[in-house]
Amino acid sequence: MCRFPARRSGEPARRHVGGRFRTAIDVGAQSGALSRALARHPGIEWVVAADPSFEFLARGAGDRVAADPELVPFREASFELAISCLALHWVGDLPGALVQFRRILKPGGLFLAAMFGGRTLVELRTALFEAELAEEGGVSPRVSPAADLADVAALLLRTGYPMPVADAEAITVTYSDALALMRDIRGMGETNALTNALSARRRTPLRRATLARTIALYAERFGLADGRIPATFEILFLTGRQP
Repeated sequence: MCRFPARRSGEPARRHVGGRFRTAIDVGAQSGALSRALARHPGIEWVVAADPSFEFLARGAGDRVAADPELVPFREASFELAISCLALHWVGDLPGALVQFRRILKPGGLFLAAMFGGRTLVELRTALFEAELAEEGGVSPRVSPAADLADVAALLLRTGYPMPVADAEAITVTYSDALALMRDIRGMGETNALTNALSARRRTPLRRATLARTIALYAERFGLADGRIPATFEILFLTGRQP
């Protein structure tokens, strides 16, 4: 499982958080690694880990709550710090989720988030698209969609964050071949966030011939001199304040 993007996406939170915040919530906490890091910070007295997965919550520690980022079950002005690490690209209503974060923040509270951006896995998307079109005459969504930096920055303004900051960083991870990359993506649980929304759209299993062509096209178009292939993960970093 590829943990490097997740580790890198947590760095801005560690840089921003000092002793200024006494209460914090980690939404989309997953394994709880970021929540535990927050709990070790001097000055932070209470940390809540929120995640929709009971399996993740069962393996965590401290205060935990089953919650979706689109509906965080806390009253207004409950926290001084709200953080989300690599979870917001899964939500169906991103503006609504951003409003929820702002709602639970106290005046002057800080919102920090890292999420996958639109350039994530651009090489794989390209190879899959061309291979499936050539072999099957049509394409299916195979990888989770992601937002662009400009769109997310505009959403922060629209949802009430004054003077927000949005930035992006591209991280390149190399693999032996496209099949190894796809196994890693499946291990991350990031294969396709649109699964439940595709009833009226084309959705078919990936054929062997299509998979073989994808692997070949990936290596042909993007292969490195050492025989490995690159995979781009774009991380969007979002910062906003509750007025």
